Amino acid sequence: MKNRIFGLETEYGLIFTPHGKVYLPMEKILGYVFEGLIPNSWPSNAFLSNGARFYQDTGCHPEYATPECDQVFDAVVHDKAGERLLERCLPIAQKRLQEEGLSGDIYIYKNNTDSMGNTYGCHENYLMRRDVDFWKVSEQLIPFFVTRQIYAGTGKVLKIAGRSHYFISQRAQHIHEKTSSSTTSSRSIINTRDEPHADAEKYRRLHIIVGDSNMSEYATYLKVGVTAIILAMIEDKFYIEGVELDDPVKAMREISRDTTLKKRVGLEKGKEMSAIEIQRLYLERAKEYLSLVENDPISLDILERWEFVLDELSEDPNRLDREIDWIAKRSLIQSYMDKKGCGFDDPRVAMMDLQYHDINQERGLYYLLDRSGLIERIATEEDIQRAIETPPQTTRAKTRGDFIRFAKAKNRSYTVDWTYLKLNGYWEETILCMDPFSSENIRVNELIAAAETQK
Repeated sequence: MKNRIFGLETEYGLIFTPHGKVYLPMEKILGYVFEGLIPNSWPSNAFLSNGARFYQDTGCHPEYATPECDQVFDAVVHDKAGERLLERCLPIAQKRLQEEGLSGDIYIYKNNTDSMGNTYGCHENYLMRRDVDFWKVSEQLIPFFVTRQIYAGTGKVLKIAGRSHYFISQRAQHIHEKTSSSTTSSRSIINTRDEPHADAEKYRRLHIIVGDSNMSEYATYLKVGVTAIILAMIEDKFYIEGVELDDPVKAMREISRDTTLKKRVGLEKGKEMSAIEIQRLYLERAKEYLSLVENDPISLDILERWEFVLDELSEDPNRLDREIDWIAKRSLIQSYMDKKGCGFDDPRVAMMDLQYHDINQERGLYYLLDRSGLIERIATEEDIQRAIETPPQTTRAKTRGDFIRFAKAKNRSYTVDWTYLKLNGYWEETILCMDPFSSENIRVNELIAAAETQK
């Protein structure tokens, strides 16, 4: 796979259910959660020793941004590490509630909508070459992202015209434009924000806000991996012809509503195709591309899994209840409805819809399936626990992690961002780290070496 930096930013839903009539602002609850990661302080923005960033986003959501990854597997593992880190915070936050003389339960959900109809995102970031025509990239990618939901969607029970229906994607109904610079007021399929956090003359950042927050590692692996392959094709001018959609936003919503996957959406030239058919055109073009360039086992594995998923979706989507979130969740809900003789309008079904995304492994329905051996995994728990403490070893995140551990060990105040590291105080020093592919920094190595010799 072409060398590339990518990462995920996940906004989490936060709920406090009081025992009694006590009221607490969500800012206070989020403060308790933050204390689980950064004791005795209340920051709204903190980088961690694994290179990731944990912060408060608009709407009082905890948000976790993975460190820079150059391997798809690392992106999957560090995304899960974010879940585990927040899960670790829950007992500490509950204890702080008790110390304040309060009683209630705190829940954190890795989903994309709340009961009031608000949405929060899972943003994907892909570093791409500056010299490539961004608008050509967007044109080529939009049909891909519109149809990718058939294996990357996480499912949602929504009420339309007074009746509840099951949708493939949580985000699809909240997308209003093809491209936009906003991530809130006018959400788009492709966001035009241009903050590469790297040499701006060489790179730009492809910022994607259309995707759901996946519980399934398999779905995350496909979501990131297939997108990286398609982006490499486009950068090499290996284009996909004849898939331009007449109305991408409308098509996205129509596809999301049709769980049979039979819905055909309009193309610019008057044709109609289903989401599976459009994805197959990208798949066949990707096969051609990879046959002409030097490829690797990871790219071939992603290609094989992609084809397998499309084949299964064509035959019987229910066969993918181990791999794909929207199918796994629907299967669980359908089993419950069959047992209880109820429908999607039942409030217990709405609760199940939410509980699937609970990051507490003792409560979450996704983790109930996992404990029962009913979920296909990509990573081991050992991989995830390692990622909680250790950044990817082949990107700038390693330097950041090394620096943070050094500063903490020396009890030095520090300031960190994606592109710089700074020791605060009398011997103040700022170290620039503009190359996201570089895992070593001479000055950071010198600081650590000097500290070792002084022991």
